[in-house]
Amino acid sequence: MKTIVRKAVFPVGGLGTRFLPATKAMPKEMLPIVDKPLVQYAVEEAQAAGIEEFIFVTGRNERAIENHFDLSYELEGELKARGKDDIAEELKRWLPKAGQVAYTRQQQALGLGHAVWCARHLVGEEPFAVLLADDVVRAKVPCLQQMVEAYKGVGGNMVAVMDVPLAHTSRYGVIAPGAERGRLVEVKNIVEKPSPDKAPSTEAVIGRYILLPSVFEFLGRHQTGAGGEIQLTDALAMMLGRAPFNGYRFEGERFDCGDKAGFLKANIAFALDRKDIRDSLVEFIEERFGTGAPRVRSAS
Repeated sequence: MKTIVRKAVFPVGGLGTRFLPATKAMPKEMLPIVDKPLVQYAVEEAQAAGIEEFIFVTGRNERAIENHFDLSYELEGELKARGKDDIAEELKRWLPKAGQVAYTRQQQALGLGHAVWCARHLVGEEPFAVLLADDVVRAKVPCLQQMVEAYKGVGGNMVAVMDVPLAHTSRYGVIAPGAERGRLVEVKNIVEKPSPDKAPSTEAVIGRYILLPSVFEFLGRHQTGAGGEIQLTDALAMMLGRAPFNGYRFEGERFDCGDKAGFLKANIAFALDRKDIRDSLVEFIEERFGTGAPRVRSAS
């Protein structure tokens, strides 16, 4: 699949404090949804969108991600020796090809904007995607793939948006919406973590972006915003009026896996999609809660 968006940045250098002690020795992006780590869901979504280069912005003690996206000859050999060739092949199926993966270090945790800025030399002068692995979207057509298709017609900057309760606007970047065209909505303003009384709308940005490389100029000013961090949202606000800027109302169900409840909900939803474990899980829920089989919404 050819696309004008060839590169994707994965900021994976966060401390994962909400999941301590589990994240004391591994990055939160390696926490599994059923049997696949969060970061693998993000990479597979990027692959489906035609991404060819995968750039990870890491922090300290995050070699687990590098190892996950590398061959493991010892494990492969052991699996084949035990006659589990199918599992050995599956472990290689989703790996990016040689030379497609690059890593750069975010030496200080100064915010999402700073993490993206750290990837500037690897991105170069072309549009690129940013995926936050702890935002998982369950959809028939992967979220970034939807966005890339829409991006072909508009260019500029694009963010994935969804409606959230007014009381939750202080958790997100929030847009002031303008003209609408199908699932696209013009972004007239964007504000990071506004209080409900100051929010321009309830349309919040989730962890999917397609950005112009000129964003690095604004991120490079290292201006701090909400939480004393360098915010990607603030840099995008500075770019208003310089290029098209659209929100994309994606199809699908988003789970905030940076939150414990969201992480558990995602595990249940994805487990119910699995024929090999669904019946056992439904039986457990029925025994525990007596509510009958859980309602399952198909990915849309």
